[in-house]
Amino acid sequence: MTRFAAIDFETANHGSDSACAVGVVVVAGQRIVDRAYHLIRPPSRDFVFTHIHGLSWADVSGAPSFAELWPALSARLAGVAFLAAHNAPFDRKVLGGCCLRHGLPAPGGRFVCTVQLARRVWNIRPTRLPDVCEHLGIPLQHHRADSDAEACARIVMAAMADGWSP
Repeated sequence: MTRFAAIDFETANHGSDSACAVGVVVVAGQRIVDRAYHLIRPPSRDFVFTHIHGLSWADVSGAPSFAELWPALSARLAGVAFLAAHNAPFDRKVLGGCCLRHGLPAPGGRFVCTVQLARRVWNIRPTRLPDVCEHLGIPLQHHRADSDAEACARIVMAAMADGWSP
C-alpha cells in the first residue's frame, strides 16, 4: 500500500522562503486519509502575488511562522514514499527555502511532479493544473493551497488507477 503526500505552497513574493500558505493531503491505499491547510506568516511583509492567491500580509500577520508549523507538517509527511506537487521543482524549492531560513532539516525524499505525470500517462497538454483537472474531472479552486494539494493527490491516484507505478 503506497502512502504519499501531495503538497502545495502559495508564496508572498519571489523569495523561496516566502510561503504564506500550505496545503497537504496524505493518501494511503488510494484513499485520502489526512489533510491540512495552514496560513503561514512569511519573514517579510512584502506581498507581490496577492493578485494570484488573494492573500495579503493582513491575512497572515497573525499566523504561525513556518518554523512554528514545521513540527505538525513534518509529522504529517513522516513515512510517505514520496511527495507530489504540480510543478514539483517550485514546491521543493519553497520547502527547502523555508527549512533553510529557519535552520530546519528539509525532507530528502523523492518528489513526483504531476505536470510530468499528466504528460507521461495521458499526454495532456497544456498541463496547467486547471487543464489537467478539467481533463480528469477533478474539482479545483486554483491557487488555494489545500485545493491544489488535493487535486495533485487525485492526479496521482488517477495515474495509479491507470497503471502508473511510483
